[in-house]
Amino acid sequence: MTQRAAREQEQSTPRPMYEVEPWCVRESELRLDRLAQSESVFALANGHVGLRGNLDEGEPHGMPGTYLNSLYEERPLPHAETAYGYPEEGQTVINVTNGKLIRLLVDDEPFDVRYGRLHHHERILDMRAGTLTREVEWTSPADRTVRIRSVRMVSLVQRAVVAICYEVEPVEHSVRVVAQSELVANEALPRSGRDPRESAVLDSPLVSEEHVANGTKVLLLHRTRESGLRMAAGMSHEIDGPESMELDTESSPDVGRLTVATRLEPGQKLRIVKYVAYGWSSRRSRPALHDQVVAALAGARHTGWEGLLREQREFLDEFWCGADVEVDGDAEIQQAVRFGLFHILQSGARAERRMIPAKGLTGPGYDGHTFWDTETFVLPVLTYTYPPAAADALAWRHMTLSLAQQRAQQLGLPGAAFPWRTIRGQETSGYWPAGTAAFHINADIADAVVRYVDATRDERFEREVGLELLVDTARLWRGLGHHDVEGVFRIDGVTGPDEYTAVVDNNVYTNLMARRNLQEAADMAMRHPDLADRLGVTTEEAASWRDAAAAMLIPYDDRLGVHPQSEGFTNHARWDFQATKPDQYPLLLNFPYFDLYRKQVVKQPDLVLAMHLCGEAFTPEQKARNFEYYEAITVRDSSLSAQTQAVIAAEVGHLDLAHDYLGETALLDLHDLNRNTRDGLHIASMAGAWSGLVAGFGGMRAADGVLRFAPRLPAGISRMAFRMRYRDNRIKVTVTHDSAVYELLDGRGLKLLHHGEEVTLADEPAELPIPKLQAPSQPPSQPPGRAPMPRRLDPRTRSTRGTR
Repeated sequence: MTQRAAREQEQSTPRPMYEVEPWCVRESELRLDRLAQSESVFALANGHVGLRGNLDEGEPHGMPGTYLNSLYEERPLPHAETAYGYPEEGQTVINVTNGKLIRLLVDDEPFDVRYGRLHHHERILDMRAGTLTREVEWTSPADRTVRIRSVRMVSLVQRAVVAICYEVEPVEHSVRVVAQSELVANEALPRSGRDPRESAVLDSPLVSEEHVANGTKVLLLHRTRESGLRMAAGMSHEIDGPESMELDTESSPDVGRLTVATRLEPGQKLRIVKYVAYGWSSRRSRPALHDQVVAALAGARHTGWEGLLREQREFLDEFWCGADVEVDGDAEIQQAVRFGLFHILQSGARAERRMIPAKGLTGPGYDGHTFWDTETFVLPVLTYTYPPAAADALAWRHMTLSLAQQRAQQLGLPGAAFPWRTIRGQETSGYWPAGTAAFHINADIADAVVRYVDATRDERFEREVGLELLVDTARLWRGLGHHDVEGVFRIDGVTGPDEYTAVVDNNVYTNLMARRNLQEAADMAMRHPDLADRLGVTTEEAASWRDAAAAMLIPYDDRLGVHPQSEGFTNHARWDFQATKPDQYPLLLNFPYFDLYRKQVVKQPDLVLAMHLCGEAFTPEQKARNFEYYEAITVRDSSLSAQTQAVIAAEVGHLDLAHDYLGETALLDLHDLNRNTRDGLHIASMAGAWSGLVAGFGGMRAADGVLRFAPRLPAGISRMAFRMRYRDNRIKVTVTHDSAVYELLDGRGLKLLHHGEEVTLADEPAELPIPKLQAPSQPPSQPPGRAPMPRRLDPRTRSTRGTR
């Protein structure tokens, strides 16, 4: 390549949005064309309250967003043709009262980055401090320059509290400044182009019930127009500046405002500490909710700004002590895995018996719903890094059990049928092959219960939450399936994880996960006979679960030597990948579902996921053959795909390919690979960074009180270390290409397996060699144009290829 060609290629490559640093995400230049993406990336949350990373002054914005977990509005759910069992009402997360706003006027000129001259603009998401910092130097159209610094946090310790420290100072000249700290409800949102009936419901979903202004405090209380949920938001302030300041507080049904006016000389500073508190309830009275928010504000003011920062840092220090992952050799992956862990923690740390949405509390994507992604991809990370959040998410499922039982009855089934997508527990999917037929969500929940109990030995959880979830999910499988004339247990007419293959017989993933569900339910009932008796579990019923599990049909194609994804799948015609153009992906937007359903084409790796979660059901040779077969037909039209492919690619020896897939799942949002980060972060995909490293290159599996590791690194990573929690132990695993070191950081010790060799971990670290890998002859091929972007270093540029 000539120097001119190299320069042209460099100029045509888009600049990265964020600096690559190990512990923070830094935006050194404001990109208005990518504002919505950064609002998602810079979102702060604690599982109860979520704030998109909007600018303090509110405009310009990509999408305003402040969310309370599970606060939603009902909306019509239209169907082109109605049928029995279709849900009639949808649920959509709403943008609640915005407490982030602090508007600024400098000598009568509103601070707006689109006007005047922006000399410096930097935002930093600090994943150890748990804060978003913004620093700005701006000259107004009237030629007055100011520096602005704001630090924003959503407390991980005080669940209801948001806090902002906002400072402004002149650079050269005396200036008159007016700061307006606001609460605003029913903000205007960008039009989504959806059903006009839905838009009418969601345009102004909050109805005012109370507004109060007193001193530097303001409180607004609303209820949702259709769902009838009540919420309150309040703000209180500490103000430090020149002696001569004018303060005014006012409120109206949808706006609360504190106005501060003063003159600043060079060297003087106006400092506003803003405390905001949120609460909502479907049951509590207006006075009770009012008092709850007032109390939260009082607690925040008592702690103070510095105290809140200190609490936040201490909370995160404790988290990282049992969760951090270190990566040498790939700086982008190092940043991405910590970014992912930080946002996963934010999505569930203080959810406290509420759901973890697919987008967390970072945006309105998927209407704010939770899916099976949570139990299958997010909860494993939390189980081994912050177990209380995993327990709370499963306790929320238990709280919605009665709704799942009602849904099963509606479908003519015993037990419980958990929803494909929901906010409050009702099924809200209008896509019936998923909403009605994707019963694997039951087994995904059961699997998460079993994993959590194994990792924590939490007997109270097992008795109060786990057993009933396992019993009712097992009852569904026993009623959904049947023994055929040969005594084989079949589960017909279901949809597995792959949404390009719907309503099939004996989906391998579903059957294997159901088998585990049935076995574990019987075992847990035996451990707690008093509770099992209370739930009506008889000896005969538990025996029928074991019989069904033992006779479960797991299809296998002897001709090809692979497991078909579902019965008969490998007899279908293959999709014509050569004739499919690059701009025709994702396929579901360009081809009819009926054609996808009858062809061998996979949206997300269904059978490969079964090999990860139910690995004991496959031999090493079967895993290798299956992986190669399904690589050739998996198009990854789902953001959930790459992490599963990374884990199994590593297990079967395709380490560099696993590294490529790791890059795709880890950088999905930081690099906006799917061009939809504006709607919120992909929480399950970010969980894939941890899974690809720990379960993939670390080879971590856990069951029956035993941790198993089979670590191996790709060429592009020279060292990896990760921390995790298991059975009251905190351990650290350090892996190089030659050896692995296992350390007990605290706890009583445990036994683990290293490539099948038993190791007792106690006071002294254990270092063991890594067996040499008999690498496969060549990596498998993917459909044309659907291979992951490589992460191997380009020797000419010494930079990773294909990460933009």
